[in-house]
Amino acid sequence: MARGKLRIYLGAAPGVGKTYAMLSEAHRRVERGKDCVVAFVEHHGRPRTEVMLSGLEQVPRKELAYRGTAFTEMDVDAVLARRPRVALVDELAHTNVPGSRNAKRWQDVEELLAAGIDVVSTVNIQHLESLGDVVESITGVRQQETVPDEVVRRADQIELVDMSPEALRRRMAHGNVYQPDKVDAALSNYFRPGNLTALRELALLWVADRVDEYLQRYRIEHRVSKIWGSRERIVVGLTGGPEGRTLIRRAVRLAEKGAGGEVLAVYISSSDGLTSASPKELAVQRTLVEDLGGSFHHVVGDDVPAALLDFARGVNATQIVLGSSRRKTWQYVFGPGVGTTVARDSGPDLDVHIVTHDEVAKGRGLPVARGARLGRARVVWGWLVGLGGPVALALGLNAVDLGLANDMLLFLTVTVAAALLGGLLPALGSAALGCLLLNYFYTPPLHRWTVADPKNIVAIVIFVGVGVSVASVVDLAARRTHQAARLRAESEILSYLAGNVLRGETSLEALLERVRETFGMESAALLERADDLAPWTCAGRAGVGGPVERPEDADVDVPVGDHMALALTGRVLPAEDRRVLAAFAAQAAVVLDRRRLREEADRARALAEGNRIRTALLAAVSHDLRTPLAGIKAAVSSLRSDDVAWSEEDQAELLEGIEAGADRLDHLVGNLLDMSRLQTGTVTALVREIDLDEVVPMALGGVAEDSVELDVPETLPMVAVDAGLLERSVANLVENAVKYSPPGRPVLVAASALADRVEVRIVDRGPGVPDDAKERIFEPFQRHGDAPRGAGVGLGLAVARGFAEAMGGTLTAEDTPGGGLTMVLTLRAAGVGEGAVGSGELPDRTDDPTGSLASGGLQALGGPQAFGGPQASGGFQAPDDPQTPGRAGRVDPPDRPGRRGPVGRTPAPSERQAS
Repeated sequence: MARGKLRIYLGAAPGVGKTYAMLSEAHRRVERGKDCVVAFVEHHGRPRTEVMLSGLEQVPRKELAYRGTAFTEMDVDAVLARRPRVALVDELAHTNVPGSRNAKRWQDVEELLAAGIDVVSTVNIQHLESLGDVVESITGVRQQETVPDEVVRRADQIELVDMSPEALRRRMAHGNVYQPDKVDAALSNYFRPGNLTALRELALLWVADRVDEYLQRYRIEHRVSKIWGSRERIVVGLTGGPEGRTLIRRAVRLAEKGAGGEVLAVYISSSDGLTSASPKELAVQRTLVEDLGGSFHHVVGDDVPAALLDFARGVNATQIVLGSSRRKTWQYVFGPGVGTTVARDSGPDLDVHIVTHDEVAKGRGLPVARGARLGRARVVWGWLVGLGGPVALALGLNAVDLGLANDMLLFLTVTVAAALLGGLLPALGSAALGCLLLNYFYTPPLHRWTVADPKNIVAIVIFVGVGVSVASVVDLAARRTHQAARLRAESEILSYLAGNVLRGETSLEALLERVRETFGMESAALLERADDLAPWTCAGRAGVGGPVERPEDADVDVPVGDHMALALTGRVLPAEDRRVLAAFAAQAAVVLDRRRLREEADRARALAEGNRIRTALLAAVSHDLRTPLAGIKAAVSSLRSDDVAWSEEDQAELLEGIEAGADRLDHLVGNLLDMSRLQTGTVTALVREIDLDEVVPMALGGVAEDSVELDVPETLPMVAVDAGLLERSVANLVENAVKYSPPGRPVLVAASALADRVEVRIVDRGPGVPDDAKERIFEPFQRHGDAPRGAGVGLGLAVARGFAEAMGGTLTAEDTPGGGLTMVLTLRAAGVGEGAVGSGELPDRTDDPTGSLASGGLQALGGPQAFGGPQASGGFQAPDDPQTPGRAGRVDPPDRPGRRGPVGRTPAPSERQAS
């Protein structure tokens, strides 16, 4: 079955019209006779979008119950059963309600595509996984709902839905995006002009890079060598000399003059992979170009100008930046130089900039790389000297009689020069020609091809022998130089691989990219299979073009064991390169094994942690649970005994003991259940905007009336929390502090606003906790100091911190001035942060920055829920909120013994600081 095609409408922010554009496309397809259905579209109460749903078939949604609230999600089974040609699925980054078929909506979409159904979807730029940090730095909002970049990149079509910030803000002001009561807050926070402009630029650049990938692939597939100047791309040619830094900065300035300019620095070494440049200088230049936003490339090529031009055309560059030659004037007799050659051969589609610098005409200052073999220019010069030198020398010696011995020495000098320049063959040719000229012009009888004196025959033979010997020595030296160069290159590569091992670098893709660049290939992939009959799969790849499916399809393949191979495409490598390539292949296999071992170690670590928790749980059950059970059993047995007549006071005391034991059991079991939920990641927070003074007093029902002082001003901003989890956290902290506070020293519970956060501080005057134990007390089954065994199983603070983090907050411990311990519970002020965070993610309407759902359900996770960064007032507050004076003092707890939290039990005192 053919895989379905994915089309994505990408927007910079909510409200730009992605869903409207998707529905318009659906109407066009229906008019053309396509079978198109709405699998899931959320109109967010926008009338114009809702109207567009008319006339389209909608697959009924699946209703799910979560925490007493009904939610609707896309019914994947119903869509698969309906089997339309095209399905519309809104909000690709959405997190499904717990209990759904898949955790993420993009996973639902993958199932539809695998079934051959075309999908049209929408997503905002802030939901791409790789851009999370960038979006957070722009808006101050951390996106919790993301979609992997690869899912979006694999889309067959990506269409940008663009709108200027001013137009989007006008739409919001007219009420076309959010309800009127949310418009002012949204415009003054998340939807500020600066935020929208930055997000728009991010979306445009991401789409431009995607288009560039398409263009690069098209040029390779259709073998297009001509440069298409779709954007300014500047290549900087580096020699490894000190002038490289000047060239890089100059290229960056050129790139900044054009929109979307890109800088690529390239160093070209000979085919043996050696570099004649200073490795330290190259490392400095690589760091510089990467710091300035460019990229560094190492390319192999014996002919530097040709390799540079090939690289520039391969990356579709528009400009080349080179430095003025560092050669001295007399060195130009060996050729015009790289800059002149590149400028001459660049053609009309490449501009070449020759940049002056302080090192001009000062000499190279670096050892000249001799390469693998004598270069073409040297061979040509060797033949010219070897053939033209004897003729010119013969013409010169005809006017001067120096004697046969001197003549032979001069011809021998020419032969040696030819050997030094061109190697063995030019020297042999020079020796043969010199022998003939010596015989004809200078050996009696003159101008005849015979030799009268046998001594002269010996001299000529010696001349030829010396010439051949010198040529052989030069050729041997060239071959030894080539071997030394290769060994040096191999040692550098092996040193790099060993360094990877020592540094613990485990990026398979980075290693494959290094292979590709070192050998000048188009792509590199590591293939593996389970057995000899199983199909090959790609464990990792780098480069352009599609991945190779079998080693036989590659230009070069190196086996690694029986069921793994390194496959490269681009050109056929000589046999001498395969030795180094085998080292790369072995290292790639090691990296892959290390990555899998690390994953197994992580799983083993999780299992070990679970075993530790279970062991501690058994210890807790063996003592802490048996003690109250024994007390309850003894009290009940006493009451049922017919041998003793209990007074009313005795019966009341026994019943009180039973009640206290039951409460203690309830508390211990509840904490154990809560910790198990936190360990398994099943705690989800129902985040809403609430006032602290509505929740904190309810958390004090389990402590004595005179044991707590409360200071929670009513002017504090609202907080985005789960009321039940917050009540449980505060209850555990307060009861823990009361337990260890000295008599007559009440615990202070105070709240204050700080920037975009609200802090709740629980201050006691107890013995305190040393600094080295302040983090350890939050671990499960930990008791501090000499806490008695009956004080609990050591879960109170662990549960409190777990609940705090599930709501996107933090819980830390610090010393109380004058003695004691202060627990600082930091919460997110409403309107400035994300929705619920933690081990369990909640359903979201990603296009709803305010986070309020029409169904009154869960807070939004992935949208820019809370409008931006810190406010000057220290938190978000609606303009019309009443400003009532604060209050401080003691608060009477509720009449009932305690308020039931989200886990359905009465809070009881927790175990000690870290109990």
